[in-house]
Amino acid sequence: MPWSADSWKEKKHAQDVSYDDPAALAATVDKLRQLPPLVTSWEVLRLKELVAEAQAGKRFLLQGGDCAETFADCRPDVITNKLKILLQMSLVLIHSSKKPVVRVGRLAGQYAKPRSSPTETKDGVTLPSFYGDIVNRPEFTAEARRFDPRAMLDAYGHAAMTLNFVRSLSHGGFADMHHP
Repeated sequence: MPWSADSWKEKKHAQDVSYDDPAALAATVDKLRQLPPLVTSWEVLRLKELVAEAQAGKRFLLQGGDCAETFADCRPDVITNKLKILLQMSLVLIHSSKKPVVRVGRLAGQYAKPRSSPTETKDGVTLPSFYGDIVNRPEFTAEARRFDPRAMLDAYGHAAMTLNFVRSLSHGGFADMHHP
């Protein structure tokens, strides 16, 4: 099947999120469609080139980051520490492999959490599982565990802020291997 922005809808959803307000979901999706992309086409093309070089053995690809982020992780100290770890790991790889390293950060958007069960029970009360900040909140209350489509807009904002901070650090020389 050819890819499109909506082609995911034709796939099986192992962990489907059912929003109880279709109008709010539609409004949120419409708003997201109107926002600027989080990454540019030339960033995507450059990454494709670098990954192709890694596949050809000319580079080493290092991917690092969290399984799932929270909106609370959108802080300079947390983001900087994640980048420091990636940079330290890449220095070891550069030294040992004698090849340039493509660093892929798993951050700025990992706000969902897969779950083995759609519900969670505590003290006889059953509520939806916490699926991550992009879907619902971790507190064990009916209101917090309600699937909220507007959380996707919050996720977009947190991802944009994180990417902006990462780009500013990178352009400011934070990742310069000549000055570790």
